[in-house]
Amino acid sequence: MRFRATIENVNTFFRIVQAIEKLQKKCIIKFSEEVMSIICNSETNDGGIQVWSQIKVDSLFTSYRIQSNADNVITMALASEALLAALRSASQPPKGSAYETEEIIMKLAKKNDHAVLTFEIIGMSRQGRKMRVAHDVKIEVLKPADVANLKEPMCPEPDVHIILPPLQKIRPIVERLRPMSDFLAVRANNNGRLQLAIRTDSVSVDTEWRNCKNTNQAPSDSQNQRDPDAEEDTERDRDQLFSVLVSTKSFFKFLNSHVVSTTTIACICQNHCMILYVYVGDLADAGGVLTFYIPGQLLD
Repeated sequence: MRFRATIENVNTFFRIVQAIEKLQKKCIIKFSEEVMSIICNSETNDGGIQVWSQIKVDSLFTSYRIQSNADNVITMALASEALLAALRSASQPPKGSAYETEEIIMKLAKKNDHAVLTFEIIGMSRQGRKMRVAHDVKIEVLKPADVANLKEPMCPEPDVHIILPPLQKIRPIVERLRPMSDFLAVRANNNGRLQLAIRTDSVSVDTEWRNCKNTNQAPSDSQNQRDPDAEEDTERDRDQLFSVLVSTKSFFKFLNSHVVSTTTIACICQNHCMILYVYVGDLADAGGVLTFYIPGQLLD
């Protein structure tokens, strides 16, 4: 089993792990020849939120080499905080440090009979000398049978797909709502309308955005005459709001992904769950996507 890569885009890698670390203390990373997947699938975290991400190898790494008996796939479990600390050191050298980073190498190694993911930070001192700083992150290499059991949640077909406003603008709103209620209603329709709302015995708050973009709007059909009744039904359907009640805390944790998000698409499965696709890079040529699953909450 061999693995080695040069981290070319360390800041993006750091921001991805920064978003993941807020959700779960331990994550799973699956390296293949073309894709790196980061998975948080524990149902024990608050609200049961899961993350299944796929990042293109060439958007983060160069000189990428992987070899294993499992079709050149290596899957490992590791502490997300330890991984974040290593990437922080690589992306943000300590203030006043006496070296400039030139290359960051990530490789699989063994230290004291423990498998580790080693980050070698190679730089140049002010005196022109080569310097090397290494961080070892302890890992557990998963067996193929355990990897086969990793499956994304089963969800019904979403009722609505809508592009969210910038997450950094939604975050302060949800931060204010969070102390008021444990549950947040998220509503959207196929006419560009989005609502966040809380209801308790003592407070009722609604926030609404209009003219958001829907990603599943059917193209207009100008060649055929339309049935006026059918057109009216279609328009009424487009205005219908679909809703799901989620943990306010979980939704706020998801919003930490604003550090990496360019475009975010929200899909609502009525009263079941919310699926959020956070794109890394431009939507047309994204380097990857983080997929968040937030289960719906049923109140008595």
